[in-house]
Amino acid sequence: MKLVLTCEHGGNAIPKAYTQQFTDKEVLKTHRGFDIGALDVFEYLKPLADASFYSTDSRLLIELNRSLFHKQLFSEFTINLSKAEKNSIIETYYLPYRTAVEHKIAELIAKNNKILHLSIHSFTPELNGNIRNCDIGLLYDSKKKEEQEFCKHFKTEILKHKPNLLVRFNYPYLGKADGFTTFLRKQFPNNYLGIEVEVNQKFCKNNKMNMEIKENLFKTIDKLSK
Repeated sequence: MKLVLTCEHGGNAIPKAYTQQFTDKEVLKTHRGFDIGALDVFEYLKPLADASFYSTDSRLLIELNRSLFHKQLFSEFTINLSKAEKNSIIETYYLPYRTAVEHKIAELIAKNNKILHLSIHSFTPELNGNIRNCDIGLLYDSKKKEEQEFCKHFKTEILKHKPNLLVRFNYPYLGKADGFTTFLRKQFPNNYLGIEVEVNQKFCKNNKMNMEIKENLFKTIDKLSK
């Protein structure tokens, strides 16, 4: 088992060429601009990984966790850019990241390895007035028995360390929805498990995630990825 760790929404940077699109700079500091605390979790888990990739460009420039055909690939701040400008963003920021991850997984599978891909995210505790009743979400494709079984073990191990945590499957999003892991499952129908790990931002302060949460995930992933 080889562990590939990614973090698609690690930062809120906007390249200088596109800063004029963001008249409201405050939005970049919110959960809409990036996954608050996710890069901190990623960095803490990184020593466990056989390969790791992250991006610190804001999802509001281009959404790395969406397919090229998805209507939310570009945010309301970049949707009205010219076709040439959009293509430039795709070529400069989107494709290099996604291709690097895909090529590394292909390389590892070619050497007869099974891949565990954990995509690290965080979610806002409240969205549109609705409280997200979850501490850690594990997102997978329910049609893939191996992913389902892995997540059951993942939850069990997390709760061994901290029984009062609320760990939910395919919440606050569905693992089969359009995303990078969904794309990669199609590219690698065998020897690939793609799991998105969603941590509630209520555990985050100053873009740093609670140490107990990070230690719990580290111990759990260390055990399950061997």
